[in-house]
Amino acid sequence: ADPQKVRTGLLQHSVVVEAMSGDVLDVEVSAKTDAGLDKLLEAIALQAELLELKANPDRAAEGAVIEAKLDVGRGPVATVLIQKGTLKRGDIFVVGEQWGRVRALINDKGERVEEAGPSVPVEVLGLQGTPGAGDVLNVVEDEGRAREIADYRQRVSRDKQVTAGSRTSLDQLLAQAKAGAA
Repeated sequence: ADPQKVRTGLLQHSVVVEAMSGDVLDVEVSAKTDAGLDKLLEAIALQAELLELKANPDRAAEGAVIEAKLDVGRGPVATVLIQKGTLKRGDIFVVGEQWGRVRALINDKGERVEEAGPSVPVEVLGLQGTPGAGDVLNVVEDEGRAREIADYRQRVSRDKQVTAGSRTSLDQLLAQAKAGAA
């Protein structure tokens, strides 16, 4: 790849990088050779410091599901990237159409941890079912509220599926009526 060609291509979309006297950081990196990754991390840290990007660790956790699976020995497991707050063992949460209580948190090294703060990825055990990738995890006050939210989301999802199914059957009825009239 030609980095200069990429910079010129970005100009077409009104993105002017620092190398061309703009205000958008650009760092040349290679996934094959790992070249420039240290510069990229340094640039991200610098930008976060300049923009004063900080998450509040002293609030209820919120995060995004990166991956979810059904593990034979552990049950439903979701890998979650915590975005706000701190997720602790014992917290009750809702994620997509599922809910649960955090039985265990496992960090990226395979170690059990008691809590996970902002920007920390963890595997969460204790779900009632397997959520979808991209679902948002939110900690709630109590189990009753978690069940209520999960049930509501399941009803909405079922209603959408039923509506989509009824549209198909209505289309089929119209097609049959046209076929019968012809």
